[in-house]
Amino acid sequence: MGKRFSYGGQAVIEGVMMRGRQSLAIAVRRGDDLVFHEEDLAPWAQRYPVLGWPLVRGTVALLEAMTMGVKSLSFSASQFAEEEEEELTAKDMVLTIGFALLLTVGLFIALPAFIIGLVQSAVTHNVVLNLIEGLIKTSFFVLYIIGISFMPDIRRVFEYHGAEHKTINCYEAGESLTVENVTKYTTVHRRCGTNFMLIVLFTSVIVFSFFGRPPIIQRVLLHLALLPVVAGISYELVRLAGRPNPPFWVEVIAAPGLLLQKLTTREPDAQQIEVAISALQAVLRKDEAVVPSIGNVQGSLAH
Repeated sequence: MGKRFSYGGQAVIEGVMMRGRQSLAIAVRRGDDLVFHEEDLAPWAQRYPVLGWPLVRGTVALLEAMTMGVKSLSFSASQFAEEEEEELTAKDMVLTIGFALLLTVGLFIALPAFIIGLVQSAVTHNVVLNLIEGLIKTSFFVLYIIGISFMPDIRRVFEYHGAEHKTINCYEAGESLTVENVTKYTTVHRRCGTNFMLIVLFTSVIVFSFFGRPPIIQRVLLHLALLPVVAGISYELVRLAGRPNPPFWVEVIAAPGLLLQKLTTREPDAQQIEVAISALQAVLRKDEAVVPSIGNVQGSLAH
């Protein structure tokens, strides 16, 4: 038997993207039909085996996920745009990812570092200081999620996020991918990106405690330089958390992320579940799994 593959994906605008061993598939609901897009994948680690090494693969997986995520969002948005609008070009994607990274650095690295610079003289222990910084980052992240959850379009995305998790949970439980079966499962999943983000924050508290208390500029630069290390460790922890019967200490670390998913997912309806099932079935078919077809699907292939 081959190595067990962990299927997953993300919610997009009125749809779901799923990733398999050989391809990704996006299913978007437009009226009574599903608009469908599929493309082959060539994971970086397949072309350059060193990128699949433990601790290295975390950063690689994060960059790949960001690239696929932006492309998938672009495809889903294009289904509801005016006729003359097209999907993002390569330049647009670079600018979009660049802006997202800049916002992330500003909100979750630079601003907390600035606040820590104001209070660090009153805190004597480095671990405590970094714990405070971690709590600040976590608070910003949670408040950001709560804030955007009031937007109707984001709530719809959160519902599709729930549909994605339910479908993966059903598949991993070995049940047939039907709307009835999928509905029974939880919207929470251990390998979710939300869980990854909180584990990154937890890991950063430990890692950065070994580097003293540098001035704000050096602190920001240090955080950026060590981000691949933190991401690599966090990715391995998420992989452990996603296994059956993970160690107790891993479950403890993963627990806050599972709780936060109550904010980033919502219960989907039957039509949203059907979309997630269709996307997962597409990548399973590509991986030569035998699954039934579902729904009224329009084909659109790109290789």
